[in-house]
Amino acid sequence: MSNPPLVTVFGSLHYDIMVDAPDRPRKGETVTGHAWHPKCGGKGGNQAISAARAGVRSAMIGAVGDDDFGTALLANLMRAGVDHSCVRVARNTGSGMSVAIFDAEGDYGAVIVSGSNLTLGEADIASAAEVVTQTAVLLLQNEVPEAANIAAARAVKAGGGQVVLNAAPARKLSAELISLVDILVVNVIEAEFLAGLAVVETRTGAAEAARRLVDLCPTAIVTVGGEGVAYRDRSGEAFALPAIAVNVVSTHGAGDEFVGALAAALARGEVMRAAIAAANAASALLVSTPEADRSGI
Repeated sequence: MSNPPLVTVFGSLHYDIMVDAPDRPRKGETVTGHAWHPKCGGKGGNQAISAARAGVRSAMIGAVGDDDFGTALLANLMRAGVDHSCVRVARNTGSGMSVAIFDAEGDYGAVIVSGSNLTLGEADIASAAEVVTQTAVLLLQNEVPEAANIAAARAVKAGGGQVVLNAAPARKLSAELISLVDILVVNVIEAEFLAGLAVVETRTGAAEAARRLVDLCPTAIVTVGGEGVAYRDRSGEAFALPAIAVNVVSTHGAGDEFVGALAAALARGEVMRAAIAAANAASALLVSTPEADRSGI
């Protein structure tokens, strides 16, 4: 009997400090906040947990430091049902961490310190060979060295798996990595960076960006927050779906929830329109749920 499909995430793990404030500070300004709390995150960790929450097998390949943050990050993956056997503890290295400041509207700005995530490389892929060979969908992001992403993509493609790159945060991508990506997922800011054009924050603007981005990758998905999402592939198939109307509490993690749920749906064999609709629904549920209540989603 074959194993159920596996989504593997190769990427970052960050211990996040979340601060609630009336506004985000401008340069040189001090703002008085009213609450803070810790949260386990990193785009990689968030997406692995999102995939597990969507009901598929989920595995994480990453690295944490030999510190309290690393211990908390591993425990969080375990609680979420993510296979963390391929998360390495980097000795004498601090875990990745971030500080995110949320304003009264639920929008945020963040600073990350990559720490142990920058130690990831080809050796981590080699030591995760058993997981890699079972992978149906590999998720990558831009919070680890690109050489490591290339090694992961190569290994999964060799085994017949699909490679999804969430090109966030925005950075220049090498031709080698682009050649290995099956599906590119970006928001408006990242789409502007990669497509080299201003993107109007509407579904029409996202659709135009997706049309340009299929010159890079076979399939492009561009999200536009509360406006929705646009899809296009090289066969000419194109569509856009509106966002689901909800009362937004916090937008933090919405993109990661979308990507993880999308990968889960693709691993189950759903067609793209259904997969994107499922990702839309998962993201809408997340943004309408207070941060303190999200672990049970």
